[in-house]
Amino acid sequence: MPPNTTASSGQKPGKSGRKKGRRARLLLIVLVVALVGGFGYGGYWSVSTVRASFPQTKGSITLEGLTGPVDVKRDGYGIPQIYASSDEDLFMAQGYVQAQDRFYEMDVRRHMTSGRLSEMFGKGQVANDEFLRTLGWERVAQKEYDTTLSASTKQYLQAYAKGVNAYLKGKDGKDISLEYAALGFANDYTPEQWTPVDSISWLKAMAWDLRGNMQDEIDRSLMTSRLGPKQIEDLYPDYPYAIHKPIVQEGRYDSLTKTFEPSGSKGSQSATGTSTPTSASSALQSQLSGLSKVLDNVPTAVGVNGNGIGSNSWVVAGSHTITGRPLLANDPHLSPSLPSVWYQMGLHCTEISSKCQYDVTGYTFAGMPGVIIGHNQNIAWGMTNSGVDVTDLYLEKLSGDGYLYDGTVKPFTTRAETIKVAGGASKKIVVRETNNGPLLSDRDDELVTVGKKATVATAAPDRGDGYGIALQWTALDPGHSMDAVFQIDKASNWDEFRAASRLFDVPSQNLVYADTKGNIGYQLPGRIPVRAPGDDGRFPAPGWSSKYSWTGHYIPQQALPYEYNPQRGYIVTANQAVIDKAKYPYTLTTDWDYGARSQRISDLIDSKIKGGGKISTDDMRQMQLDNSSEIAKMLVPKLLKIDVSDKNVREAQKLLESWDRTQDADSAAAAYFNAVWRNILKLAFGNKLPKELRVKGQCLWVEPADSTGPADADQKVRECGERDADQAQPDGGDRWFEVVRNIINDQKSDWWQLPQTRTQPATTTRDALFKRALTDARWELTAKLGKDIDTWSWGRLHRLFLKNQTLGSEGPSVLQYMLNRGPWKLDGGEAAVDATGWNAAGGYGVIWVPSMRMVVNLDDLDKSKWINLTGASGHAFSAHYTDQTDKWAAGELLSWHFSKADVDKNTADTLELKP
Repeated sequence: MPPNTTASSGQKPGKSGRKKGRRARLLLIVLVVALVGGFGYGGYWSVSTVRASFPQTKGSITLEGLTGPVDVKRDGYGIPQIYASSDEDLFMAQGYVQAQDRFYEMDVRRHMTSGRLSEMFGKGQVANDEFLRTLGWERVAQKEYDTTLSASTKQYLQAYAKGVNAYLKGKDGKDISLEYAALGFANDYTPEQWTPVDSISWLKAMAWDLRGNMQDEIDRSLMTSRLGPKQIEDLYPDYPYAIHKPIVQEGRYDSLTKTFEPSGSKGSQSATGTSTPTSASSALQSQLSGLSKVLDNVPTAVGVNGNGIGSNSWVVAGSHTITGRPLLANDPHLSPSLPSVWYQMGLHCTEISSKCQYDVTGYTFAGMPGVIIGHNQNIAWGMTNSGVDVTDLYLEKLSGDGYLYDGTVKPFTTRAETIKVAGGASKKIVVRETNNGPLLSDRDDELVTVGKKATVATAAPDRGDGYGIALQWTALDPGHSMDAVFQIDKASNWDEFRAASRLFDVPSQNLVYADTKGNIGYQLPGRIPVRAPGDDGRFPAPGWSSKYSWTGHYIPQQALPYEYNPQRGYIVTANQAVIDKAKYPYTLTTDWDYGARSQRISDLIDSKIKGGGKISTDDMRQMQLDNSSEIAKMLVPKLLKIDVSDKNVREAQKLLESWDRTQDADSAAAAYFNAVWRNILKLAFGNKLPKELRVKGQCLWVEPADSTGPADADQKVRECGERDADQAQPDGGDRWFEVVRNIINDQKSDWWQLPQTRTQPATTTRDALFKRALTDARWELTAKLGKDIDTWSWGRLHRLFLKNQTLGSEGPSVLQYMLNRGPWKLDGGEAAVDATGWNAAGGYGVIWVPSMRMVVNLDDLDKSKWINLTGASGHAFSAHYTDQTDKWAAGELLSWHFSKADVDKNTADTLELKP
């Protein structure tokens, strides 16, 4: 039987939602007309089908399992604040409410994390399921639940699952979400019961997308087919500590001991060396090329498959603020999704006691209890990805039913997996693991074949059955991150916060802190391998030797860098280096973000302070929206000195003369400069990279990879790129800023050299290449935007489309139209503080965004501000589907209600959940 209801209503749109409401009604009419006509995807729908899944937000509902009444108060944007008298009731209600708004999203997520997408979407997802089963996220999550998590965490997970299942009780697909009806699930698909492991698994997916430098490790190795060691070093320069400050400047790590923390069964100290031995380079090239293709197709959880993931978070002490108390800002940069990956929510105990310990609000993940980023009544915190290196790839020598290790063939650890396929036959696979981890290469037939045929030098082991690629990753061991979420949510001071952060094993995040007493701080948490002297983990390693194996140690928690109340009065994290490598005994990674955003934020704060001003909440918001281009500041003065004779190119060049280097959506100069930058990258670097890194379909005539000298024109081969546009290189991020900075004053650098072609003369200098880029950019934009530069604007190129996570990409075009939204023309750009990212190799479209923005006012929490990328609801025709997006795009923030009085004052709907 469904839960007992005594009243029902749809969601109430706020005043700002009226215009969107008209669009929703229009789309609803079109949808019904289209479906009545029938387009062969789900059959006949009526208006009642479309509205059937809208949640009840008023009146009362009886839920079996509650021990007391719970109030759910939603504001005009549908954002819920939950009030309960016990922890278990609070998290049960959280599960119920999130399922009301987002269950389809939750269901897709758990099918992804468990490698069961084929059960929902058919045979097209089998390859992805095979790869995800090989990683084994759900198995690790089950181990965490069984062996490592605290009793209280398990109780909260159980309560949350109970709430989700109370929502599901008595409902079929069409009662839950429109997408189920679209997939034809209305009659033959019943969602399974939610489990605690479904919630824990999401942390593994999050860790995968934020896993650090694995893609760089692959790319560096792939480059060896075209580039020499010095050239590869040019493209991965050292972090510029002299001009871009690390996070920890005045802070420290606690005194070290010789006792390391055990890493579990597989250990964590490696000695991979700074390069892969060349004895197996051909085998490695072949395997990594195939692995890169497999990774491109894996569904993303929160990011662009590990690439381009960044965030901003900073905190300013009360000595520099208008209020005299800290201000804390955060905006994580993630893939745009519809609905947003974040779900705003407040979790409040009616009275704080040992029975009910939480009074917390912020950003949650639908499908997981607790608050991930936000504040409680005492402290606030933000997160950015640390990027520390917690993965290693190993080239494994395969032999029959085992693998070579120190001269002995060891048997694989194996497990059988059965993948069920909607509308088709099940498929069985066998997952093989070495002592280094699962064999990722088993998931692609081409990889296995190539491994058997790979050419290796005599120093490598005999070919035998070929070579494979194994993954060692800290997240494949059970951890305590779920414990950390609940502990942080109720921490009341720095010591409690820091103790809770030690439980945050994976993904390792930069944690920024502030409290109502005026303290600010930073802590790097995480399970981070200790590496041998001289090792930086930059390349894959040979798995057949114990010399390169992880040995069982992590960086001790007391040795991880932190900072507390620094004299400068602020802390900035934006994925830059955590600490100067010369001042720290451990290697965290060599693949930091290069600090363009972090230094710009620091400069903005310093400018305000040195000017004698005090920083306000709105100042913090405006800093989040800063869209100045750091690479433009370097290049424009040199571009303006290029002598251009073509009047059309000169007309475009003149746009740069009065340009202030900001990337507003209506800026013609920003459009032209970014096109010039894209063409500089393509000419100087992109055309010289191997096909595995270039954009799919981009074809060039090149010398054969195994050639020993310059080839004649008739000896060149046509070679086409193989990587998806949002993954290709050069992507134009601030690593490339640093690459160019290092050679900008060398007119004769080899990177500026271009050979003569049938249509273009050779270039031998920087200025000659820049001139060609100015020209090529002019005609590229003429083709895209028209010849009249007065009509050009950055926003016409740089657009955001929000797509429903499944049917919005794969469904029929009419269904995509119904479920998707956009475009929005956006300010900002790659490596700007307002990081609306684009990939210079692939085009100008927005591929990651500030997924939310928040500014917490520790003087008066009710004066804090926040915004989400989309809205609270995952229901396509709800008033709250994308009711925050216009404001987000305009850089506005919403009031963030926290105190009971402020919540009550701004409540639009109240739902009582009764035991």
